[in-house]
Amino acid sequence: MQVKTSYRQILSISAPIMLGSAAQNVVALSDSVFLYHLSEVDFAAIGFVGVFYLVVAAIGFGFSKGGQIMIARRMGEGRKEEVGRTFYAMTYYEFGLSIVLFFFMQFGCYYFFSLFVNSEVILEKSMEYLNFRSYGVFFSYIGVAIIALYTGVARTSFIIIDTAILAIVNIVLNYGLIFGKWGLPAMGIAGAGLASTIAEVVAFIVFGIYILFDKEAREYRLFNLPKIDLKLIRMQFNLASPIVAQALVGLGSWFVFFSIIEGLGERPLAITNLGRMVYLILSIPCWGFASGVNTLVSNLIGQQKRQAVVPIIWKTAKICLITTLIFSIPVVVWPHQLLYPLLGGEDMSLITEARPVFFVLLLVLICFSVGGVFFNGLAGTGATYFGLKIQFWSAVGYLLYIYYIVNHTNAGLPWAWAGEIFYWLAITIVTVLYLFSKKWHDLKV
Repeated sequence: MQVKTSYRQILSISAPIMLGSAAQNVVALSDSVFLYHLSEVDFAAIGFVGVFYLVVAAIGFGFSKGGQIMIARRMGEGRKEEVGRTFYAMTYYEFGLSIVLFFFMQFGCYYFFSLFVNSEVILEKSMEYLNFRSYGVFFSYIGVAIIALYTGVARTSFIIIDTAILAIVNIVLNYGLIFGKWGLPAMGIAGAGLASTIAEVVAFIVFGIYILFDKEAREYRLFNLPKIDLKLIRMQFNLASPIVAQALVGLGSWFVFFSIIEGLGERPLAITNLGRMVYLILSIPCWGFASGVNTLVSNLIGQQKRQAVVPIIWKTAKICLITTLIFSIPVVVWPHQLLYPLLGGEDMSLITEARPVFFVLLLVLICFSVGGVFFNGLAGTGATYFGLKIQFWSAVGYLLYIYYIVNHTNAGLPWAWAGEIFYWLAITIVTVLYLFSKKWHDLKV
Protein backbone atom coordinates (compact mmCIF):
# COMPACT_ATOMS: atom_id res chain seq x y z
CA MET A 1 0.00 0.00 0.00
CA GLN A 2 1.35 3.40 -1.00
CA VAL A 3 0.11 6.21 1.22
CA LYS A 4 -1.00 9.65 0.11
CA THR A 5 -0.85 13.04 1.82
CA SER A 6 -4.58 13.61 2.39
CA TYR A 7 -6.11 14.32 5.78
CA ARG A 8 -8.42 11.35 5.21
CA GLN A 9 -5.51 8.92 4.90
CA ILE A 10 -3.71 10.45 7.88
CA LEU A 11 -6.82 9.79 9.99
CA SER A 12 -7.44 6.31 8.53
CA ILE A 13 -3.93 5.19 9.50
CA SER A 14 -3.46 7.15 12.73
CA ALA A 15 -6.88 6.71 14.38
CA PRO A 16 -6.55 2.93 14.96
CA ILE A 17 -2.91 3.35 16.00
CA MET A 18 -4.13 6.00 18.45
CA LEU A 19 -5.81 3.22 20.39
CA GLY A 20 -3.34 0.45 19.64
CA SER A 21 -0.26 2.40 20.66
CA ALA A 22 -2.09 3.36 23.84
CA ALA A 23 -2.34 -0.26 25.00
CA GLN A 24 0.13 0.22 27.86
CA ASN A 25 -1.55 3.54 28.71
CA VAL A 26 -4.88 1.71 29.02
CA VAL A 27 -3.35 -0.97 31.27
CA ALA A 28 -1.58 1.62 33.44
CA LEU A 29 -4.77 3.67 33.71
CA SER A 30 -6.86 0.66 34.72
CA ASP A 31 -4.33 -0.38 37.37
CA SER A 32 -4.20 3.15 38.78
CA VAL A 33 -7.99 3.65 38.93
CA PHE A 34 -8.67 0.43 40.85
CA LEU A 35 -5.76 0.93 43.23
CA TYR A 36 -6.96 4.50 43.88
CA HIS A 37 -10.04 2.92 45.42
CA LEU A 38 -7.95 0.45 47.44
CA SER A 39 -5.68 2.88 49.31
CA GLU A 40 -3.63 6.03 48.79
CA VAL A 41 -0.40 4.11 49.46
CA ASP A 42 -1.18 1.56 46.74
CA PHE A 43 -2.12 4.40 44.40
CA ALA A 44 1.18 6.15 45.12
CA ALA A 45 3.12 2.89 44.61
CA ILE A 46 1.53 2.12 41.23
CA GLY A 47 2.46 5.63 40.14
CA PHE A 48 6.11 4.85 40.79
CA VAL A 49 6.36 1.26 39.56
CA GLY A 50 3.89 1.95 36.74
CA VAL A 51 6.26 4.50 35.24
CA PHE A 52 9.06 1.94 35.47
CA TYR A 53 7.04 -0.64 33.57
CA LEU A 54 6.16 1.97 30.96
CA VAL A 55 9.93 2.33 30.45
CA VAL A 56 10.19 -1.46 30.02
CA ALA A 57 7.30 -1.42 27.54
CA ALA A 58 8.85 1.54 25.70
CA ILE A 59 12.07 -0.42 25.15
CA GLY A 60 10.18 -3.12 23.26
CA PHE A 61 8.02 -0.55 21.49
CA GLY A 62 11.13 1.40 20.46
CA PHE A 63 12.82 -1.63 18.92
CA SER A 64 9.61 -2.44 17.04
CA LYS A 65 9.77 1.05 15.53
CA GLY A 66 12.87 0.04 13.58
CA GLY A 67 10.96 -2.84 12.03
CA GLN A 68 7.91 -0.65 11.42
CA ILE A 69 9.95 1.98 9.56
CA MET A 70 11.66 -0.68 7.43
CA ILE A 71 8.37 -2.45 6.63
CA ALA A 72 6.76 0.86 5.61
CA ARG A 73 9.76 1.63 3.40
CA ARG A 74 9.47 -1.77 1.66
CA MET A 75 5.75 -1.24 1.12
CA GLY A 76 6.44 2.17 -0.39
CA GLU A 77 8.97 0.49 -2.71
CA GLY A 78 6.36 -2.13 -3.67
CA ARG A 79 8.36 -5.03 -2.15
CA LYS A 80 5.68 -6.87 -0.17
CA GLU A 81 7.63 -10.14 -0.19
CA GLU A 82 10.25 -8.55 2.12
CA VAL A 83 7.72 -7.77 4.85
CA GLY A 84 7.70 -11.22 6.46
CA ARG A 85 11.49 -11.46 6.62
CA THR A 86 11.69 -8.03 8.23
CA PHE A 87 8.93 -8.92 10.70
CA TYR A 88 10.60 -12.13 11.86
CA ALA A 89 13.96 -10.43 12.32
CA MET A 90 12.18 -7.95 14.58
CA THR A 91 10.33 -10.73 16.43
CA TYR A 92 13.45 -12.80 17.09
CA TYR A 93 15.19 -9.81 18.60
CA GLU A 94 12.16 -8.79 20.67
CA PHE A 95 11.88 -12.27 22.16
CA GLY A 96 15.56 -12.36 23.14
CA LEU A 97 15.26 -8.91 24.68
CA SER A 98 12.18 -9.93 26.67
CA ILE A 99 14.15 -12.77 28.30
CA VAL A 100 16.84 -10.35 29.46
CA LEU A 101 14.34 -7.87 30.92
CA PHE A 102 12.30 -10.61 32.58
CA PHE A 103 15.32 -11.75 34.58
CA PHE A 104 16.20 -8.16 35.44
CA MET A 105 12.69 -7.51 36.81
CA GLN A 106 12.73 -10.77 38.77
CA PHE A 107 16.19 -10.51 40.28
CA GLY A 108 17.58 -7.01 39.83
CA CYS A 109 14.75 -4.57 40.37
CA TYR A 110 14.79 -4.67 44.16
CA TYR A 111 18.37 -3.40 44.27
CA PHE A 112 17.71 -0.92 41.46
CA PHE A 113 14.61 0.53 43.13
CA SER A 114 16.45 0.77 46.44
CA LEU A 115 18.63 3.45 44.86
CA PHE A 116 15.60 5.70 44.30
CA VAL A 117 12.92 4.83 46.86
CA ASN A 118 12.95 6.12 50.45
CA SER A 119 9.71 4.52 51.61
CA GLU A 120 9.97 0.83 52.50
CA VAL A 121 6.22 0.42 51.94
CA ILE A 122 6.42 1.83 48.39
CA LEU A 123 9.39 -0.44 47.67
CA GLU A 124 7.61 -3.57 48.92
CA LYS A 125 4.42 -2.84 47.00
CA SER A 126 6.38 -2.09 43.83
CA MET A 127 8.03 -5.51 44.03
CA GLU A 128 4.66 -7.20 44.67
CA TYR A 129 3.38 -5.70 41.43
CA LEU A 130 6.45 -6.60 39.35
CA ASN A 131 6.55 -10.16 40.65
CA PHE A 132 3.51 -10.94 38.47
CA ARG A 133 3.75 -8.13 35.90
CA SER A 134 7.19 -9.23 34.69
CA TYR A 135 5.74 -12.38 33.04
CA GLY A 136 3.78 -10.19 30.64
CA VAL A 137 6.92 -8.81 29.00
CA PHE A 138 7.17 -11.82 26.64
CA PHE A 139 3.69 -11.30 25.22
CA SER A 140 4.00 -7.53 25.29
CA TYR A 141 7.18 -7.54 23.19
CA ILE A 142 5.91 -10.00 20.58
CA GLY A 143 2.63 -8.07 20.58
CA VAL A 144 4.29 -4.75 19.71
CA ALA A 145 6.14 -6.53 16.89
CA ILE A 146 2.77 -7.59 15.44
CA ILE A 147 1.40 -4.07 15.86
CA ALA A 148 4.51 -2.71 14.11
CA LEU A 149 3.87 -5.13 11.25
CA TYR A 150 0.29 -3.97 10.64
CA THR A 151 1.20 -0.34 11.25
CA GLY A 152 4.04 -0.60 8.73
CA VAL A 153 1.75 -2.00 6.02
CA ALA A 154 -0.84 0.70 6.89
CA ARG A 155 -3.56 -1.82 7.81
CA THR A 156 -4.37 -0.78 11.33
CA SER A 157 -8.09 -1.45 11.82
CA PHE A 158 -7.76 -4.69 13.84
CA ILE A 159 -5.48 -2.93 16.32
CA ILE A 160 -8.63 -1.24 17.71
CA ILE A 161 -10.33 -4.59 18.35
CA ASP A 162 -7.29 -6.17 19.96
CA THR A 163 -6.71 -3.16 22.22
CA ALA A 164 -10.37 -3.21 23.26
CA ILE A 165 -10.04 -6.89 24.21
CA LEU A 166 -6.88 -6.10 26.19
CA ALA A 167 -8.64 -3.28 28.05
CA ILE A 168 -11.80 -5.26 28.84
CA VAL A 169 -9.93 -8.32 30.14
CA ASN A 170 -7.63 -6.13 32.23
CA ILE A 171 -10.49 -4.14 33.76
CA VAL A 172 -12.53 -7.24 34.64
CA LEU A 173 -9.57 -9.09 36.16
CA ASN A 174 -8.37 -5.98 38.00
CA TYR A 175 -11.71 -5.74 39.76
CA GLY A 176 -11.69 -9.43 40.64
CA LEU A 177 -8.05 -9.84 41.68
CA ILE A 178 -7.47 -6.52 43.48
CA PHE A 179 -10.61 -6.65 45.64
CA GLY A 180 -11.20 -10.44 45.72
CA LYS A 181 -14.48 -10.57 43.80
CA TRP A 182 -16.18 -13.62 42.16
CA GLY A 183 -14.29 -16.04 44.38
CA LEU A 184 -10.88 -14.76 43.31
CA PRO A 185 -8.21 -13.98 45.94
CA ALA A 186 -7.90 -10.36 47.15
CA MET A 187 -4.32 -9.70 46.02
CA GLY A 188 -4.18 -5.89 46.09
CA ILE A 189 -1.45 -4.38 43.96
CA ALA A 190 -0.11 -7.85 43.12
CA GLY A 191 -3.52 -8.63 41.60
CA ALA A 192 -3.14 -5.60 39.33
CA GLY A 193 0.15 -7.04 38.05
CA LEU A 194 -1.37 -10.48 37.45
CA ALA A 195 -4.47 -9.04 35.75
CA SER A 196 -2.38 -6.97 33.34
CA THR A 197 -0.21 -9.96 32.44
CA ILE A 198 -3.20 -12.20 31.72
CA ALA A 199 -4.76 -9.44 29.60
CA GLU A 200 -1.60 -9.24 27.47
CA VAL A 201 -1.61 -13.02 26.99
CA VAL A 202 -5.22 -12.94 25.78
CA ALA A 203 -4.57 -10.00 23.42
CA PHE A 204 -1.56 -11.80 21.97
CA ILE A 205 -3.57 -14.98 21.29
CA VAL A 206 -6.37 -13.00 19.60
CA PHE A 207 -3.94 -11.22 17.29
CA GLY A 208 -2.27 -14.54 16.46
CA ILE A 209 -5.64 -15.99 15.40
CA TYR A 210 -6.27 -12.90 13.26
CA ILE A 211 -2.98 -13.43 11.40
CA LEU A 212 -3.91 -17.06 10.64
CA PHE A 213 -7.07 -15.89 8.84
CA ASP A 214 -5.52 -12.80 7.20
CA LYS A 215 -5.64 -13.32 3.42
CA GLU A 216 -2.79 -10.88 2.78
CA ALA A 217 -0.47 -12.62 5.23
CA ARG A 218 0.73 -14.93 2.44
CA GLU A 219 1.72 -11.95 0.29
CA TYR A 220 3.93 -10.80 3.17
CA ARG A 221 5.28 -14.38 3.51
CA LEU A 222 4.32 -14.53 7.17
CA PHE A 223 3.90 -18.30 7.06
CA ASN A 224 7.44 -18.87 5.80
CA LEU A 225 9.49 -19.01 8.99
CA PRO A 226 12.97 -17.79 8.01
CA LYS A 227 16.25 -18.53 9.72
CA ILE A 228 17.69 -15.94 12.06
CA ASP A 229 19.09 -13.21 9.80
CA LEU A 230 21.77 -11.51 11.88
CA LYS A 231 22.51 -8.94 9.17
CA LEU A 232 18.87 -7.82 9.01
CA ILE A 233 18.59 -7.82 12.81
CA ARG A 234 21.71 -5.65 12.95
CA MET A 235 20.19 -3.21 10.44
CA GLN A 236 17.03 -2.93 12.53
CA PHE A 237 19.06 -2.59 15.69
CA ASN A 238 21.11 0.26 14.22
CA LEU A 239 17.93 2.04 13.15
CA ALA A 240 15.95 1.35 16.33
CA SER A 241 18.58 1.62 19.08
CA PRO A 242 18.54 5.44 19.02
CA ILE A 243 14.73 5.30 19.27
CA VAL A 244 15.01 2.99 22.28
CA ALA A 245 17.62 5.27 23.80
CA GLN A 246 15.20 8.15 23.23
CA ALA A 247 12.50 6.22 25.09
CA LEU A 248 14.91 5.48 27.93
CA VAL A 249 15.93 9.12 28.10
CA GLY A 250 12.34 10.39 27.86
CA LEU A 251 10.49 7.97 30.13
CA GLY A 252 13.62 7.38 32.21
CA SER A 253 13.71 11.07 33.05
CA TRP A 254 10.06 10.74 34.02
CA PHE A 255 11.01 7.84 36.32
CA VAL A 256 13.69 10.02 37.94
CA PHE A 257 11.09 12.79 38.24
CA PHE A 258 8.81 10.45 40.20
CA SER A 259 11.68 9.33 42.42
CA ILE A 260 12.47 12.99 43.21
CA ILE A 261 8.80 13.64 44.06
CA GLU A 262 8.69 10.45 46.15
CA GLY A 263 11.22 12.06 48.46
CA LEU A 264 8.62 14.72 49.32
CA GLY A 265 6.23 12.15 50.78
CA GLU A 266 3.36 9.87 49.81
CA ARG A 267 0.79 12.68 49.33
CA PRO A 268 2.79 14.64 46.70
CA LEU A 269 3.56 11.32 45.01
CA ALA A 270 -0.15 10.47 44.93
CA ILE A 271 -0.97 13.91 43.44
CA THR A 272 1.76 13.47 40.84
CA ASN A 273 0.43 9.99 40.00
CA LEU A 274 -3.03 11.49 39.47
CA GLY A 275 -1.44 14.00 37.10
CA ARG A 276 0.34 11.13 35.34
CA MET A 277 -2.93 9.22 35.02
CA VAL A 278 -4.71 12.19 33.44
CA TYR A 279 -1.67 12.73 31.20
CA LEU A 280 -1.87 9.10 30.03
CA ILE A 281 -5.52 9.55 29.08
CA LEU A 282 -5.15 12.87 27.31
CA SER A 283 -1.90 11.98 25.50
CA ILE A 284 -3.47 9.02 23.69
CA PRO A 285 -4.07 11.09 20.50
CA CYS A 286 -0.47 12.32 20.63
CA TRP A 287 0.96 8.79 20.76
CA GLY A 288 -1.37 7.59 18.00
CA PHE A 289 -0.60 10.35 15.51
CA ALA A 290 3.10 10.28 16.40
CA SER A 291 3.27 6.55 15.65
CA GLY A 292 1.23 6.92 12.46
CA VAL A 293 3.53 9.60 11.07
CA ASN A 294 6.43 7.09 11.19
CA THR A 295 4.66 4.97 8.60
CA LEU A 296 3.50 7.94 6.52
CA VAL A 297 6.97 9.48 6.26
CA SER A 298 8.85 6.23 5.60
CA ASN A 299 6.33 5.11 2.97
CA LEU A 300 6.56 8.45 1.12
CA ILE A 301 10.36 8.27 1.08
CA GLY A 302 10.07 4.74 -0.33
CA GLN A 303 7.96 6.27 -3.14
CA GLN A 304 10.71 8.88 -3.74
CA LYS A 305 8.38 11.67 -2.59
CA ARG A 306 10.68 13.43 -0.14
CA GLN A 307 9.13 16.81 -0.94
CA ALA A 308 5.88 15.60 0.64
CA VAL A 309 7.46 14.66 3.99
CA VAL A 310 7.39 18.00 5.84
CA PRO A 311 3.85 18.89 4.60
CA ILE A 312 2.43 15.57 5.82
CA ILE A 313 4.14 15.96 9.21
CA TRP A 314 2.63 19.43 9.55
CA LYS A 315 -0.83 18.18 8.54
CA THR A 316 -0.59 15.37 11.09
CA ALA A 317 0.54 17.81 13.80
CA LYS A 318 -2.46 20.08 13.14
CA ILE A 319 -4.94 17.18 13.40
CA CYS A 320 -3.18 15.94 16.54
CA LEU A 321 -3.33 19.38 18.19
CA ILE A 322 -7.03 19.86 17.45
CA THR A 323 -7.91 16.35 18.67
CA THR A 324 -5.87 16.78 21.84
CA LEU A 325 -7.52 20.11 22.68
CA ILE A 326 -11.01 18.68 22.14
CA PHE A 327 -10.36 16.02 24.78
CA SER A 328 -8.13 18.03 27.12
CA ILE A 329 -9.93 21.33 27.70
CA PRO A 330 -13.08 19.81 29.28
CA VAL A 331 -11.02 17.65 31.67
CA VAL A 332 -8.92 20.62 32.79
CA VAL A 333 -11.92 22.92 33.22
CA TRP A 334 -14.26 20.39 34.91
CA PRO A 335 -11.98 17.76 36.52
CA HIS A 336 -14.29 16.89 39.42
CA GLN A 337 -17.25 16.17 37.17
CA LEU A 338 -15.38 14.25 34.45
CA LEU A 339 -13.03 12.29 36.71
CA TYR A 340 -15.73 11.42 39.24
CA PRO A 341 -16.85 8.26 37.34
CA LEU A 342 -13.28 6.96 37.65
CA LEU A 343 -12.27 8.33 41.03
CA GLY A 344 -15.62 9.02 42.67
CA GLY A 345 -15.73 8.84 46.43
CA GLU A 346 -16.39 10.90 49.49
CA ASP A 347 -12.87 12.32 49.50
CA MET A 348 -12.18 14.19 46.27
CA SER A 349 -9.47 16.34 47.85
CA LEU A 350 -6.76 14.72 45.74
CA ILE A 351 -8.38 16.10 42.57
CA THR A 352 -8.74 19.53 44.20
CA GLU A 353 -5.06 19.61 45.16
CA ALA A 354 -4.01 18.38 41.71
CA ARG A 355 -5.99 20.99 39.78
CA PRO A 356 -3.09 23.47 39.36
CA VAL A 357 -1.10 20.61 37.85
CA PHE A 358 -3.93 19.99 35.35
CA PHE A 359 -3.63 23.53 33.96
CA VAL A 360 0.09 22.99 33.43
CA LEU A 361 -0.72 19.67 31.76
CA LEU A 362 -2.83 21.47 29.16
CA LEU A 363 0.21 23.50 28.10
CA VAL A 364 2.35 20.36 28.14
CA LEU A 365 -0.11 18.54 25.88
CA ILE A 366 -0.20 21.43 23.41
CA CYS A 367 3.59 21.29 23.10
CA PHE A 368 3.64 17.48 22.99
CA SER A 369 0.93 17.20 20.32
CA VAL A 370 3.02 19.25 17.87
CA GLY A 371 6.53 18.35 19.02
CA GLY A 372 5.83 14.63 19.36
CA VAL A 373 4.55 14.39 15.78
CA PHE A 374 7.51 16.31 14.32
CA PHE A 375 9.96 14.29 16.40
CA ASN A 376 8.48 10.96 15.24
CA GLY A 377 8.40 12.28 11.68
CA LEU A 378 12.14 12.80 12.06
CA ALA A 379 12.48 9.13 13.10
CA GLY A 380 10.55 8.11 9.99
CA THR A 381 13.25 9.67 7.82
CA GLY A 382 15.84 7.42 9.45
CA ALA A 383 17.59 10.24 11.34
CA THR A 384 17.27 8.37 14.61
CA TYR A 385 20.76 9.14 15.92
CA PHE A 386 20.21 12.85 15.51
CA GLY A 387 16.88 12.45 17.30
CA LEU A 388 18.71 10.79 20.18
CA LYS A 389 21.05 13.77 20.50
CA ILE A 390 18.09 16.15 20.61
CA GLN A 391 16.26 14.17 23.27
CA PHE A 392 19.32 13.50 25.40
CA TRP A 393 20.26 17.15 25.83
CA SER A 394 16.63 18.17 26.28
CA ALA A 395 16.26 15.55 29.03
CA VAL A 396 19.45 16.71 30.77
CA GLY A 397 18.08 20.24 30.92
CA TYR A 398 14.69 18.88 32.05
CA LEU A 399 16.16 16.92 34.97
CA LEU A 400 18.42 19.76 36.09
CA TYR A 401 15.42 22.07 36.10
CA ILE A 402 13.27 19.63 38.14
CA TYR A 403 16.06 18.95 40.64
CA TYR A 404 16.50 22.66 41.22
CA ILE A 405 12.76 23.37 41.53
CA VAL A 406 12.08 20.51 43.96
CA ASN A 407 15.20 20.75 46.12
CA HIS A 408 16.06 24.45 46.10
CA THR A 409 12.75 26.31 45.77
CA ASN A 410 9.26 26.25 47.23
CA ALA A 411 7.60 26.61 43.83
CA GLY A 412 5.53 23.43 44.22
CA LEU A 413 4.40 20.64 41.91
CA PRO A 414 2.96 22.82 39.09
CA TRP A 415 6.37 24.38 38.45
CA ALA A 416 7.99 20.94 38.57
CA TRP A 417 5.55 19.70 35.92
CA ALA A 418 6.28 22.83 33.85
CA GLY A 419 9.64 21.27 33.01
CA GLU A 420 7.75 19.17 30.43
CA ILE A 421 6.83 22.36 28.57
CA PHE A 422 10.44 23.48 28.20
CA TYR A 423 11.43 19.91 27.29
CA TRP A 424 9.02 19.66 24.34
CA LEU A 425 9.66 23.22 23.16
CA ALA A 426 13.39 22.49 22.89
CA ILE A 427 12.77 19.23 21.01
CA THR A 428 10.28 20.86 18.63
CA ILE A 429 12.48 23.81 17.67
CA VAL A 430 15.59 21.74 16.92
CA THR A 431 13.60 19.04 15.07
CA VAL A 432 11.87 21.56 12.80
CA LEU A 433 15.17 23.24 11.96
CA TYR A 434 16.72 19.87 11.05
CA LEU A 435 13.79 18.81 8.85
CA PHE A 436 13.91 22.05 6.88
CA SER A 437 17.68 21.68 6.44
CA LYS A 438 17.07 18.58 4.24
CA LYS A 439 20.15 16.85 5.67
CA TRP A 440 18.03 13.67 6.00
CA HIS A 441 17.50 13.28 2.22
CA ASP A 442 20.46 10.95 1.73
CA LEU A 443 19.80 8.62 4.68
CA LYS A 444 19.36 4.92 3.82
CA VAL A 445 16.97 2.51 5.59
